[in-house]
Amino acid sequence: MTIDQGDAAPDFSLPASGGRTVSLAAMRGRPFLLYFYPKADTSGCTKEACAFQEALPQLGKLGLEVVGVSPDPMKPIEKFAAKYNLTFPLASDEGKAAAEAYGVWVEKSMYGRKYMGIERSSFLIDGTGKVARAWRKVKVEGHAAEVMAAAKTLN
Repeated sequence: MTIDQGDAAPDFSLPASGGRTVSLAAMRGRPFLLYFYPKADTSGCTKEACAFQEALPQLGKLGLEVVGVSPDPMKPIEKFAAKYNLTFPLASDEGKAAAEAYGVWVEKSMYGRKYMGIERSSFLIDGTGKVARAWRKVKVEGHAAEVMAAAKTLN
């Protein structure tokens, strides 16, 4: 299942850092970025999260909220959020239901070994719950700026 631009965003409700819960229903009426990352506190995921944290003031001015999702349990997510002062919600998708619904739980391969994992992806979801933009196989470098440019076109 691949979710693309113009599709209705699949429903989700997940526990998140800071004792929060994030869900599509709770976000309805305001745009947000839902981004999936493979593992808390790894180099690429740290760079990506810190770039979004840094961009939060500008994204906030555009009315955009950010939600990160990984298959990690809450404990490492909370440690990751605290270590880097990440104020936006980082959600735990241990059952991988959200990752599967968004088509980002995929077969990957490293050194000839195949395994299932998160394909680093981001979804810009508008206030009506539709996917305004989808990025697959995200390259961390410059991604926050791409998101900001796309968010400016929402209003």
